[in-house]
Amino acid sequence: MINAHNLAMPPRLLPLSFDIQRGEIVHFIGPNGSGKSTAISMLSGLVEAQGSVTLEGRALVDYDLSDLARLRSYLAQQDKPAFSVGVYHYLALSLSALGDLPAENVQAAVEEICGALKIMDKLSRNIQQLSGGEWQRVRLAGACLQVWPTLNPEAKFLLLDEPAAALDIGQEATMYKLIRNIAAQGIAVIMANHDLNRTLREADKVVLLNNGSCVAQGEARDVMTVERLETVFATQIQRIEHDGQSCLLFTD
Repeated sequence: MINAHNLAMPPRLLPLSFDIQRGEIVHFIGPNGSGKSTAISMLSGLVEAQGSVTLEGRALVDYDLSDLARLRSYLAQQDKPAFSVGVYHYLALSLSALGDLPAENVQAAVEEICGALKIMDKLSRNIQQLSGGEWQRVRLAGACLQVWPTLNPEAKFLLLDEPAAALDIGQEATMYKLIRNIAAQGIAVIMANHDLNRTLREADKVVLLNNGSCVAQGEARDVMTVERLETVFATQIQRIEHDGQSCLLFTD
């Protein structure tokens, strides 16, 4: 579905090629400054880059902003706007590019997504009254609404840049459950992530970056070897099996 060929923005990201299929969950991992956010931003179509990205055979640069808004949603790293607006109004703004939608469909999607993220009680609040974790979940809800299949059947992929930032472990668990739900509906989810154990369990495909270069890509178990992770992250790691699942322990 998505093909990136020699995607680059030197020196932040050196040429990188990969394919992503419908419904795949793809994690970009690596140390700070490795190029994860750069790669995610270039896939959004909002940042000019070297190389090419095609979506179902059509170059991403051939889509205008209106087309892009219907094809994908992009959650950049956390930022709270200076303006003041209600949470429900903020969520409605995330749907503005989709035109007129049946009110009952919007309400059902809002209830499902906000219920999953446990922010239904925040809908009447102002965004300036939210904690960091609450605001992040509201932002995530808006991004998911934009590509929710019952509201936007044209949607293809969801881009998330460190979506777990500011979330506690319970909120993080609900976020990953929602991501799996979206992927199960055929939306590809591409995200930058720092929690390597989550990546090991949740990702269908992993792209490991370091200093702007791709170290390895493929299935998590193949990419995330102890030797490779120790080299990239410059720390000692152990990998253990517990209840049939692999777990990484950081021993430094």
